[in-house]
Amino acid sequence: MNNDYIVSLIQQNRRIDERKLDEHREIKIEYNISKNAEGSARCKIGETEVLVGVKMDIGEPYPDNPDQGTIIVTAELSPIASPLFELGPPGTQATELARIVDRGIRESKAIDFKKLFIKEDKVWIIFIDIYPVNDDGNLIDASVLAALAALKIAKFPKIKDDKVVYGEFSNEKLKLTKLPINFTFGKIANKIILDPNSKEEDALDARLSISVNEGNIYAMQKGGDTGLILEEIEKMIDIAIKKEKEIRGLLK
Repeated sequence: MNNDYIVSLIQQNRRIDERKLDEHREIKIEYNISKNAEGSARCKIGETEVLVGVKMDIGEPYPDNPDQGTIIVTAELSPIASPLFELGPPGTQATELARIVDRGIRESKAIDFKKLFIKEDKVWIIFIDIYPVNDDGNLIDASVLAALAALKIAKFPKIKDDKVVYGEFSNEKLKLTKLPINFTFGKIANKIILDPNSKEEDALDARLSISVNEGNIYAMQKGGDTGLILEEIEKMIDIAIKKEKEIRGLLK
């Protein structure tokens, strides 16, 4: 589809899928999609679909935080999700996607890393693996929601002789102190849109992802070559804060 057509619609406050400029596509979340993961979930935003699996292992803490565990987030963008993705090591887009998911969880302190301490030189390491299945735009928000859903139901595996017994789970659930919801906006022809689909992403001048929890902003990630003025950023933040409760309700 020609970008000029997308731009002309946006200039008229219209979108190709007839949404309002500040409206999400339909969001669906499904839990426990894998029996082998400590936690797992699927998130669909429109035709965009992302799977997330959570695995836990025992490891050594970082020297500067000897009493804290940590998270490790990875994203795998395969040709299954989009013909634009190639097999091989993570590229720029996969690295950015993983970092945005990581930063929202880490900066909001959604997980108390001190609660991941087991004993001296042993802590829990939580692996969050992101697998997009279909990319129709806004992989970021779908990945964040799927990650939060998977973490929300994750159970610690059993331990025997200081080693994880995979496939066997304890009754202890991972506790989340916050649910930092991510909102991704695009700027096209000086208009702000929420949840850009893939055709709109091709026409974006700029992108901003905002991580918000209970009205507090914990992280932002800018993309695109064009700048954003303060008024535009403030408008995005206002929309995110207003819609936060609605999206958070999908995780309950």
